[in-house]
Amino acid sequence: MSKAVISGYYGFGNFGDETILSVLTQHLKEKNVDVTVLSSNPEFTARNYSVNSVKSFDIKNVIKAVSNCDILISGGGSLLQDVTSLKSLVYYCFIIALGILFGKKVIIFAQGIGPINNRLACAVVINLLKQCKIVTVRDEKSLEFLKKHNVNAFQVCDPVYSLNINCTQAESAVGVQLRDFKTVNYNLLQKLALLIKNKFSDKKIKLFVLQKAYDLEILSKFGEILNSYGIISEIVTDDLINELSSLEYLFAMRFHAILCAIKCGVKTCAINYDIKVENLAKESGIPMISCDAHENTEEIYQKLQNLNPQNLIDFANGKLFDWSEFDKLFTAE
Repeated sequence: MSKAVISGYYGFGNFGDETILSVLTQHLKEKNVDVTVLSSNPEFTARNYSVNSVKSFDIKNVIKAVSNCDILISGGGSLLQDVTSLKSLVYYCFIIALGILFGKKVIIFAQGIGPINNRLACAVVINLLKQCKIVTVRDEKSLEFLKKHNVNAFQVCDPVYSLNINCTQAESAVGVQLRDFKTVNYNLLQKLALLIKNKFSDKKIKLFVLQKAYDLEILSKFGEILNSYGIISEIVTDDLINELSSLEYLFAMRFHAILCAIKCGVKTCAINYDIKVENLAKESGIPMISCDAHENTEEIYQKLQNLNPQNLIDFANGKLFDWSEFDKLFTAE
């Protein structure tokens, strides 16, 4: 049985990263791989995914886990960047370097690379990636960056496209998913609340918390605005995929909330706070509103109404993740 260690932003309660981990661990189990995940909350990770788990900063046991594995998987997500913090970049580079030092097969899994503003850090990342067995990225910009630095990489779609979701019949409900972000302003909350009041007052309103640290406060504030208009809403924190998949409409910022909804034909409007969200909206043909909501909301509503749920499902079904190169490392002698 092959042994794999997975390094990423796991155990922090982030819906997107945890959903990617779910897809990845399920695939590895199907290949009869013994999985260990480096996590900030190893008890939760071990219980939730039925895997071995080591605390991310328990360096002694991290070194032991990496030294005992056959393959080290770094990703998915945006791990190799210094915008969030240089400290996190140093950590993820350290883990990759450990794998290389111990002679392990290292996979960079569906990552978004950069921005890396620190010159020394950028040089270190490029040097490490050149020594990895497989480097896969999730977007064209990352691919161009690596090609520019002569790193052999190829682009894949997001692994969550391969997630099996039991899509239920849509209930008469509208979902709203917001996260705290520097470009979000009161105008967005106000105009979105007015749109719901004017167009969806007859429907159940659900507010989705996909990462408590970033979503709960702004959604609570939005709920108060809705309440001032006489609209009652409920906060949703559990069974998120099933709850998202059963909606009739969704307004969402987070990439994986949008993706899960599209997979089930939910009429979705993306709130554009990041290029990955913008790209997904353009590819899938769903309407999009900016974080300052300068757009005409009546036009947004009409575009939302005109969406064909089956077209959304067909789009998602045509974007399955390519595991072929990945799987070769687990079948090679």
